[in-house]
Amino acid sequence: LRCLWVASRAAADARGRSERPQSAAASRIIGVSLQEAQQILNVSNLNPEEIQKNYDHLFKVNDKSVGGSFYLQSKVVRAKERLDEELRIQAKDEKEKGWKAET
Repeated sequence: LRCLWVASRAAADARGRSERPQSAAASRIIGVSLQEAQQILNVSNLNPEEIQKNYDHLFKVNDKSVGGSFYLQSKVVRAKERLDEELRIQAKDEKEKGWKAET
């Protein structure tokens, strides 16, 4: 069990090193990396409309009441949360860059 935890921690740390600090923190908190979230929702860039469209579709088709999987549906929700957080981080970074350019 300890070996599994160590391997999981090492993988999470490696993911974190490849991302910006805020982005890595979001990946750790939500439990889904940015790359994984993009793969789950089948988006190559962070287009809010495309993310929402794909999320709505995947959430609906994975609904347990229509024979879907609650597990997959929850992965779709986590992926959306991760991408929404990345969009928030990017907007904040852009806003801060604007403030620095003004001074």
